[in-house]
Amino acid sequence: MNDDLHKATFFPDLLVAALNRHPDRPAVYLGDQVLTGREVAAEMSRYAQAYAAHGLTKGSPVAILSPNRPEVLFALGANMVTGCRASALHPLGSIDDHAYVIDDAELETVVFDPSFAERARQLQERCPGLKRLLSLGPCEIGEDLLALASTFTPRPLVAPDVQPEDVAGLAYTGGTTGKPKGVMGTYRSGATMTMIQMAEWEWPEDTRFLICTPLSHAGAAFFIPTLLTGGSIVVLPHFEPGLFLETIEKYRITATMLVPTMLYVLLDHPKLDQTDVSSLRTVYYGAAACSPTRLQEAITRLGPIFFQYYGQAECPMAITSLKKEDHDVNDLDRLATCGRPTPWVKVRLLDEDLNEVKRGEPGEICVQGPLVMAGYWKKPAETEEALRGGWLHTGDIAREDEHGFYTIVDRKKDMIVSGGFNVFPREIEDVLATHPAVSQCAVIGVPDEKWGEAVKAIVVLRPDATVAPNELIALVKEHKGAHHAPKSVEFADSIPVSPLGKPDKKALRAQYWGSTERQVH
Repeated sequence: MNDDLHKATFFPDLLVAALNRHPDRPAVYLGDQVLTGREVAAEMSRYAQAYAAHGLTKGSPVAILSPNRPEVLFALGANMVTGCRASALHPLGSIDDHAYVIDDAELETVVFDPSFAERARQLQERCPGLKRLLSLGPCEIGEDLLALASTFTPRPLVAPDVQPEDVAGLAYTGGTTGKPKGVMGTYRSGATMTMIQMAEWEWPEDTRFLICTPLSHAGAAFFIPTLLTGGSIVVLPHFEPGLFLETIEKYRITATMLVPTMLYVLLDHPKLDQTDVSSLRTVYYGAAACSPTRLQEAITRLGPIFFQYYGQAECPMAITSLKKEDHDVNDLDRLATCGRPTPWVKVRLLDEDLNEVKRGEPGEICVQGPLVMAGYWKKPAETEEALRGGWLHTGDIAREDEHGFYTIVDRKKDMIVSGGFNVFPREIEDVLATHPAVSQCAVIGVPDEKWGEAVKAIVVLRPDATVAPNELIALVKEHKGAHHAPKSVEFADSIPVSPLGKPDKKALRAQYWGSTERQVH
C-alpha cells in the first residue's frame, strides 16, 4: 500500500496551503507596505533557498534571536518548509540563558537581528557547536541572510516529507525549578493545535490580527490560522500600550492576543477610553491566570469579545477554552475558570495515585492525546515523571464545577503549606483583585518560624489609589478564612514577569528564600 495514502497534514503543509489559498489578499502589513499571500510565499522561498545554500536540510537545528519584525516570519516559514528543528531564543533572555539553550539543543545555526550582533559574537565564542550566524540585515558579524535571499528567484513552496513523531522544534520551559527543559514538539502536536484553533477559537469573519507578543514564541501560533481564514497580520516590535491602541484604531484590528498583565496595563491606561477600539471582535488571552475582577471590568468596557485558551509548552495552547458566550460578566466564579476541555484531547483531574478526584475536589490536570509532546530533550528521567502512568502531568491543580468548567487553583509547586493547611495563592489573588484599589497582585509563601511558610501578598495599586494592608488582610479573611489571610502585605510598583509575560514568582520568592533549592520551611 502507498505510504502516502493516509498521510496527515502538518504545520508546513498548512503554511503552504494557507498562502496558496488566498494569494492576492493582504497577508502582512509592514508599516505602510502590504504584502499579499503570494509575496509572503516568495520571501519564504528566497529564505529557504538561502538556507539550502548553507547546507541546511530536514532536521537541521536552527534558532532565531530577534525582536518582532516581519523578516522573522519569513525565517520561520523557511524553517518550516526546510524541515528544520527550530528553537527560539527569547529577545529578553540573558546570555547565560541563550548559551544554555544553544548547547543543550545542539544548535548549529542562529538567525539574529543586527541589534544582537554583540550577543551573537559572544555566543559563538562560548558555544563550540554553533557553526553559522545569519543576520537579518547588514552586520559586522555573520552573513547577511536578507542580502543572500535576495539573490534567489522564488519557487513554489513545498512542504518537507516528515513523519508525525518527528521533532519539529524544541521549546524551552521557563525553568521555574532547575534548568530549563527542551520540550520536543512533534509535527503531530502542531497540526492538532492548529486543527483545534480552527474549529474552536471563534475567529472574526474579517481577521486583521495584531501581534505584539514574540513571534518566535506564542505570537507565531496565530499566523497560520489567520492566513487560513483569509486574514492578515500586523506586527508590532513589542508591547507598548499607547502604540498598541493606536494600531488597533489605524488598521481597524479585529483580533489580538494578550497575556493578563498586558490587559491590566491597557485597562489602567488613559488612552483606552480615548481610542476607537470598536473594531475588535476577539481578544484571545492566556499564558497565565487572569483576575476575574479585572476580566469583568474588561468585558464591561470592551464588550463580550474575550476568548481564553489554556495549555503549556508540553501540550500547546488548546487543552481547554473559555468561549465568548461562557464569559458571564455577572459570575466571577465562571470568569475565574479556564473553560472546559477541548473534545480533541482527553483531560482528567487526578490525584497522586492517578485516580480521578471527585467533582469539586482539587486534582492535577492530566492530559492524553495527539496534542501531547514527545518528551523532554535528552532528559529521560524528567520525561518519565511528566508522562507517568500514560498521562501528561501539567503541574496545574484545578477543580471542576457542576457544569464541567475547570478552575485552576494554582501550580502544584506554588502551593503554600502554612500551619499545616494547603493554601493556593491563586484563590487569594482573586479575592485581593476584587478590591477597587488593586491593579495586580501576587501571593507567595515566605519562611516563618511559627507557620513554616507565611502567606505574603505583593500588591500593585491602581493609579492614585490607596488602601491599608490590614484592609486587604481582612478582605481575604472574610472570604477565605484566617489560614488564607496574608500575614503581610507589601506594595510594589510592578510584579516581575518572565520573558513570556507570566508573573515571575521564582524571582519574588528569591527575595525571601535566597538561592536555596528547598523553598519550604
